[in-house]
Amino acid sequence: MKVLGLILAGGKSEKLGPLVYKRASAALPIGGKYRSIDFTLSNMVNSGIIKVGVLTQYNPRSLMDHLGSGKEWDLDRKKGGLFILQPYIGFSGEYWYKGTADAIFQNMTILRRGEEDYVLIGSGDHIYKMNYNDLYLYHFSKGADITLVTKDLDDSYDMREYGSVVVDDNMRILHFHEKVENPPSRKAFLGVYFMNKHLLMELLYSTVPNGGNDLLLDVILPRINELNVYAYDFKGYWRNIKKGVREYFKINMDIVCDRNVRDELFYENGKVYTKIKDFPPAKFTANSSVKNSIVADGCIISGMVENSVIFRGVIVKAGAKVENSIIMQGTVIEEGAVVKNAIMDKDCLIREGQKVIGDFEPVILEKRTTI
Repeated sequence: MKVLGLILAGGKSEKLGPLVYKRASAALPIGGKYRSIDFTLSNMVNSGIIKVGVLTQYNPRSLMDHLGSGKEWDLDRKKGGLFILQPYIGFSGEYWYKGTADAIFQNMTILRRGEEDYVLIGSGDHIYKMNYNDLYLYHFSKGADITLVTKDLDDSYDMREYGSVVVDDNMRILHFHEKVENPPSRKAFLGVYFMNKHLLMELLYSTVPNGGNDLLLDVILPRINELNVYAYDFKGYWRNIKKGVREYFKINMDIVCDRNVRDELFYENGKVYTKIKDFPPAKFTANSSVKNSIVADGCIISGMVENSVIFRGVIVKAGAKVENSIIMQGTVIEEGAVVKNAIMDKDCLIREGQKVIGDFEPVILEKRTTI
C-alpha cells in the first residue's frame, strides 16, 4: 500500500509569543536537539511513508533550513522524497493559504501526479510517537471513508481548546464540537486524518472553489452523515505546542522528568530523526553539578544545572545556576548568573551576576537577548 504523507506546518500561534516571532511553530526546538516537526515526520518514515509534502507558510526559513533535502529522514531519493510546499503567486492569483483545505488544494499537483492510493495528513506542531500501520489496518477493518485519530484526554488538558468527538459503540463519529465551552466528551481530535486520495481530491474540488477553506470544518464535518467517518483512539503521550508557552514548557519538562515519556518518544516504534550538527560531546568540568537534566552535544557546563533542557553549544560558566529552564542553542550564562523558570531562545547572553527568574509562567528571552 502506498501512502502520501502531508504535514501541515505553516501555522503560527500568538499564544507562543516571542518563540514564534522568527520561526514557524513546527520549527520550535524540543528536548535538546530536536524540532517539533521531527516527531510527525519520523512517525511517517518509520511507518513506511517515503513521500512527504510539508505545507509551510509562516516564517518558513528556519523550518526549511532544518529539513534541507530530507536526508536525515532518508527522504533524499529519486522516487518519493521530501517536498516543501509553500504558497506562491500564479496566473490565477493564488498566494496566501486561506486554510488547511485551501493549502492542500493549491498543491493538488502532488496528489494528481503521485502513485499513492491513500493520504495521511498530520500536523508539525504535535509531539507524539505513533506507528501509523495500526491506523491503516483499523481504517480498512472498519470500512471507513475517513479515519480521524482521537484521544481521551485527562484533566491536564483544557478540553475547551480541543475539538470534542462523540462516537457510537462502533467508533463511528456522530457529532463533532469544535472548542466549545462545555464539551460533551473528553475524546479529542488530534489533527491526524487518513483517507483515500481520490476521495480527498473529490471533496476538495467540490468545496474549496465555493469558499470552504478548512479541511475539518468545511470539508469533512458537513458530510459526516454521508461518509463513514470513524475515530481511532490513540493511547500514548500526545501534546500540542501551539496551545501556548506553558504547554511548550510542560512538554520539555515531561521529557526531562518522566522516564515513561522519554522511553515512549525516543525508544519505541523507531527513532526520532533530526538534522545532524558537528558538535563535540558535552564537557562537564570539575566544578559542575548536573541533576535530572538533558544536556546536548557541544555544551560546556561548569556551573549548576537542575531540571532543565540545555540545547547544543550552551555554555554555563562556574558559579552560574540554571533551574527548571529551557536554554536554547548558543546561549552563554556567565559566572554567578541565576536562571530559574525561564525559556531562553538562541544565542542569548546572561552577564555575570545577573538574574532571570520567572514566576507563574516561565519568563521568555527573545533570540540574541543580552542582559
